[in-house]
Amino acid sequence: MIVCAPVTMDGNIDPRWGRADWVAIADVQDGKINTWREIEVSWSRLHDEGTEGSHHARVVKFLREQGVEAVVAHHMGDGMTRMLDTMGIPVHLGASGDARAAVQEVIS
Repeated sequence: MIVCAPVTMDGNIDPRWGRADWVAIADVQDGKINTWREIEVSWSRLHDEGTEGSHHARVVKFLREQGVEAVVAHHMGDGMTRMLDTMGIPVHLGASGDARAAVQEVIS
């Protein structure tokens, strides 16, 4: 399973999903994180460029390109939550602290 989580530079969950600057892509197999890649997405800068719909489309494109099957985050807006639900991507909210531990907790 491919899990995406917004991360800060110090490895914690970024509380801003749609405005995160970095996200982690974790490849999880048998309840363990096999690979962990952190990717700069610059969503904080891009969020207000264009319409809300264009930002959501940007996020969708990224998630599809990465093959994301679940999202772990602290918070996200209702529109984004509905969009991910429509895509069939489970969203696990309320995450905080160490990002790897937060992902591990959801997949365990």
